[in-house]
Amino acid sequence: MASVAVQLLGFFLGLLGFAGTIVATLLPHWRSTVYMGSNIITATAYMKGLWMECAWHSTGVYQCELYRSLLALPPDLQAARALMVLSCISSVLASLVAVMGMKCTHFAQRSVVKSPLVLSGGVGFLCAGLLCLVTVSWTTNDVIMDFYDPFLLSGMKYEIGLAVYLGYFFPCKEVVRKIDNAFLPIL
Repeated sequence: MASVAVQLLGFFLGLLGFAGTIVATLLPHWRSTVYMGSNIITATAYMKGLWMECAWHSTGVYQCELYRSLLALPPDLQAARALMVLSCISSVLASLVAVMGMKCTHFAQRSVVKSPLVLSGGVGFLCAGLLCLVTVSWTTNDVIMDFYDPFLLSGMKYEIGLAVYLGYFFPCKEVVRKIDNAFLPIL
């Protein structure tokens, strides 16, 4: 009975990681910077995400503009989009496979397929978490390298945004829990 509870806990933590990956993918806060003029009225915060760029003005106006062309985007942004979408898709597939293989479901009851299914779901969640971690690590490296580049103007330098921190937190939790649960059926 304890393994059923551990499987459920691991599955719900995997779903939590999937939700965090979806939120991190959609948020426009991957890179952020603030421009402060001579007074508080001219303060503006700029944010860049995978799908849009946004600006928040100190007057309360929040404007977002979607990227119009996929081909006009830099290659690192195109790759980040693709990796995050692949992470979300593999999380969906992993959750479907894991549900079929869990001991508390009636699919393939008393079959030898049950254990490999839950193991495959755990590996799928592990791959999804690793795809997300690669993307946010790559973005973090790009932001840090640009920030310390002496040839870039100070207005062109961005800092790490909230979505990157979410991308680190949720897949790390998913990866650690799924590694534990992937080897539970073997033991």
